[in-house]
Amino acid sequence: MSQPHTSYFWSGTALRSRSVGGVVLAARVDVPAPPARLMADWERDIASTLFLEPGDVEPLPLARARMRWPDYKHCVQAMADWTRALGLKDVLAASDIALMACRGARYHHDGEQYGSAAFCNLFVSEDKGLDVHFPSTGDRIALARGTVLMFDTALPHAVIRRDSSGFDAAHFAPDVDCTQLFLTWELPIENADVARALRIDFDTDPSTASQLNEEQVWLNGTRASVCPDTGEWRAAG
Repeated sequence: MSQPHTSYFWSGTALRSRSVGGVVLAARVDVPAPPARLMADWERDIASTLFLEPGDVEPLPLARARMRWPDYKHCVQAMADWTRALGLKDVLAASDIALMACRGARYHHDGEQYGSAAFCNLFVSEDKGLDVHFPSTGDRIALARGTVLMFDTALPHAVIRRDSSGFDAAHFAPDVDCTQLFLTWELPIENADVARALRIDFDTDPSTASQLNEEQVWLNGTRASVCPDTGEWRAAG
């Protein structure tokens, strides 16, 4: 029998092992559309500063956006209400938040940079015919304004066209309106409520964890990576 996936992540100054949560939590909440002038600001930033290529996911300045976003607090409150309903209490309020833009996203996992976190995302763009796809679990969730997601950072995922079975850069050509914007929170994976919601077990391989010096994800006893086009796990390197 193959071994489960294992995420090795920083816990303080030491690496700790854990399972990879195979649960994707998703819903739709009611949030107003961002103001037109703010959307225009974002479009200018994306065109003149980010230069997003197909598959890119990059941050936008959140502090500046908040000054011109009257319903920002409404968005945060809607997310707080959803996470509380999941039994997460007030963990969202204590978590780092960022504003992100993506032009699709190749299949990847974030366990080598954010293994100590779960991602919690709120999409604020309209439906542009894109889904977020988690090939390991089979979850495929339509992205639209108010789509909310919570998932393990070590779980492979991508943003792909709704009628496709994998990532294709040609689907995100310069003349296609396919940029998605979202707020993202980094929830601490060691929080008991977060771990319970994502069904994560800790200290699954302490021996290996004690020998490593960086965050990584393993499968079948060896370091693993993700095929950027299909999302299939493969040996790293």
